[in-house]
Amino acid sequence: MNRDDFIESNLGLVHACAARFKGKGIEYDDLYSAGCVGLVKAVDNFDKERGLCFSTYAVPVILGEIRRLFRDGGTVKVSRSLKELSMKVNRTVKEFRDKQGYEPTLGQISELMGIDPQQIAEAINAGTQPLSLTCEDENGERQLDIPVLPPEERLTEIMALRQIIGELNETDKQLITLRFFKNKTQTEAGKILNMSQVQVSRREKKILEKMRSKLL
Repeated sequence: MNRDDFIESNLGLVHACAARFKGKGIEYDDLYSAGCVGLVKAVDNFDKERGLCFSTYAVPVILGEIRRLFRDGGTVKVSRSLKELSMKVNRTVKEFRDKQGYEPTLGQISELMGIDPQQIAEAINAGTQPLSLTCEDENGERQLDIPVLPPEERLTEIMALRQIIGELNETDKQLITLRFFKNKTQTEAGKILNMSQVQVSRREKKILEKMRSKLL
């Protein structure tokens, strides 16, 4: 699989990562665009020799780019050149669809136009009309959720959680494993770890607070 196809095959990770931040003040399209930048960086810097699964490496990089968007105040400027490229991409997509009868992939658009897939993705997002997060019904306004594939969202959470657990010391890692993966009570976990139920409770609380701060 070449680089462009590999990027395209992992776009689901971007959607799943962006979904974690929906409803927090930044448009979903902007979250997705930032996530795409992170995905490309992850692909270009991934070292197979480290023995990591690509998704395990990519998720923190994607999340990092999305968090940077929040640190920068959520400002996303669309240049005139990008808007023009967006119109060209739309024409190419329409011509392909009319001729072939189906939507082209990111890689196919890139090949037809001779432009990097990342630029294509940015152009598509730049030309996407913002989706309102509210709509009117008979009772007034109500909130809308942006649909995201549940398996992808679950995969992202698992990848991020696995990385955070891996950073814990052995005792804390064992405590979390006993409590939340083996369904042991605090008393049962305490007997295995030579700790009292109170000690387990206090330690568990500190660990969860630490993990929560890294996940948010």
